[in-house]
Amino acid sequence: MVTNLLDSVTDLKGVGKTSADTLSLMGIATIKDLILTFPYRHEDFRLKDLAETPHNERVTVEGRIESEPTVLYLGKNKSRLQVRMLVGRHLIKVVFFNQGYLRSKLTLGTIVTVTGKWDRGRQIINGSNVSFGPKTDQADFEPVYSLKGKLTQKKFRQFIRQALDLSKNQLPETLPEQLRNEYKLLPLSDALEGVHFPKDANHAKQARRRFVYEELLQFQLKIQALRKTRREQEHGIIIQYDLEKVREFISSLPYELTNAQKRVVNEISRDLLIPQRMNRLLQGDVGSGKTVVAAIGLYSSVTAGFQGALMAPTEILAEQHAASLDEWLHPFGVKVALLSGSVKGKARRELLERVSNGDIDILVGTHALIQPDVSFKKLGFVITDEQHRFGVEQRRVLREKGENPDVLFMTATPIPRTLSITAFGEMDVSIIDEMPAGRKKIETHWVKSEQFNQVLTRMAKELANGRQAYIICPLIEESDKLDVQNAVDVYQQLSTIYKNKFKIGLMHGRLPANEKDEVMRAFSEGRLDVLVSTTVVEVGVNVPNATFMVIYDAERFGLAQLHQLRGRVGRGNHQSYCILIADPKSEEGKERMISMTETNDGFRLAEKDLELRGPGDFFGKKQSGLPEFKMADLVHDYRALEVARQDAVKLIESPEFWRSEEYKALREYLASSGALDGERID
Repeated sequence: MVTNLLDSVTDLKGVGKTSADTLSLMGIATIKDLILTFPYRHEDFRLKDLAETPHNERVTVEGRIESEPTVLYLGKNKSRLQVRMLVGRHLIKVVFFNQGYLRSKLTLGTIVTVTGKWDRGRQIINGSNVSFGPKTDQADFEPVYSLKGKLTQKKFRQFIRQALDLSKNQLPETLPEQLRNEYKLLPLSDALEGVHFPKDANHAKQARRRFVYEELLQFQLKIQALRKTRREQEHGIIIQYDLEKVREFISSLPYELTNAQKRVVNEISRDLLIPQRMNRLLQGDVGSGKTVVAAIGLYSSVTAGFQGALMAPTEILAEQHAASLDEWLHPFGVKVALLSGSVKGKARRELLERVSNGDIDILVGTHALIQPDVSFKKLGFVITDEQHRFGVEQRRVLREKGENPDVLFMTATPIPRTLSITAFGEMDVSIIDEMPAGRKKIETHWVKSEQFNQVLTRMAKELANGRQAYIICPLIEESDKLDVQNAVDVYQQLSTIYKNKFKIGLMHGRLPANEKDEVMRAFSEGRLDVLVSTTVVEVGVNVPNATFMVIYDAERFGLAQLHQLRGRVGRGNHQSYCILIADPKSEEGKERMISMTETNDGFRLAEKDLELRGPGDFFGKKQSGLPEFKMADLVHDYRALEVARQDAVKLIESPEFWRSEEYKALREYLASSGALDGERID
């Protein structure tokens, strides 16, 4: 008899050393571990009406054998058994592969229950399971678990059944009654029964509902507790900016801010004025005007007597930021300087001296900003552009160059809301979801590879009008494994076609950093007409004269990446074009191409990308920072995630949560998770 949920699984009947070792590989050591190992799906053995069953769907039917079985032997240990069966008014064929032994059992007139895939056109069931007699004692739903070793589903179900029976009512309820009542959620014991051995489809659905909400609530409680702990532990600085000067600067800009920009500026301004350290993520689609928002934040800190720093992932991007900031802020007496790897010797020493004595107001640079010899007199505001390009350690070093400065992370990679409140849940998130007025929509077309010559003709017209073009290829050199265009081949081909007519450049990831910068600079200064490149141009480069982009083998890229690449054109006053050359084999590949031609909205595409690829692939599994949920699915359960987040915010801020016995289980969970110590939760 199980007396404790932490008893070993070896206390269960039938769990010997071999089974215990296999269970251990699955992370199951105790009875509690076992009953909290959920199935990933349920086999549905409910009887179906063949007239209403779609083609290729799994079906369970009951009927009578109407012919002697015939067996065709297909070679060593391979056979095909066929028999006729009367199901209601349908006379159908049932086929079993490699189960010749059924020949003697499937005799004329026998009543059987068969499960398999229904071929509606040929009126055949490809049988996977057969039981003899009417369907009586078999459950309508059977759980299917992810198992290891030689452990069978049948054996594992027996272990689960034993564990549930022996531990009945021993698992303490973890969800407060108030929340269970509010959302009509099953009690824990009933939910466990429903997730493993549901009575019917609704029981399984309600059990899942309960565990999805509980998982998401626990995760959001960790995040909100972490935010609260950090707010209380990290004392920031108050940046009391000069509102009149900031307004004057905004009025001087050559265009009016969009409503989204105004909203985000207000959010950043509020953060500057409070004593807690800003920890904000600014998301904005390509070309939505994040840099000018950054400039307003930096200028605000300068008017309060603080210095600002902006770290960008590449020298070219840092140069562009420095040039924009200097153009906007120089008339207001603000000294902007650029520190990159190419600033050396005496020039570097003099620049660092001016930074440390406070003569430089805003320092822009690459990771050169985090070198030990860079010190600020009074750093108050730090911005990291394309923050995912820097490691956590690099961002921390920059932050520590001031006394708890306010920190703003910027990214041009639109992140679906479900992922941003999960992966970046402990940060405040600002979104610029509106484009500046008058910006022309990039025309996007999907063509097949045999239409390449027409694409070249169209590109030549643009080049003849003085415009520039990008051609993006997935690979650098020819690959035996993949039949895809590569940058070197395309560069050589175009160099031959356009000899003495247009200047072609080549850029890829294997070039040394200084050569990459030189090629990019030549293109941005108009010394090259066409840039053939791998995806290294996807972030931030601003060449307003580039109006034509061709993306080879576009089906090999995700939607988010395609959208980032497309954002390299359409940055000036001329109409821009993006041509996707693709011959996708899968439906998903075709859907990606259609989505790209239908919308220029990065957030809509990000949601679609998430739907098509799932959360792990969206960020890349290793660095995603996304939790592994047993039951919840971030794509399909986004409404539950929103509700759980709102509830977690209320609970963490409520004194009742920290005192009442009703919330004790959730408090214990938080304490064991490390969230109350201010640790990062992944």
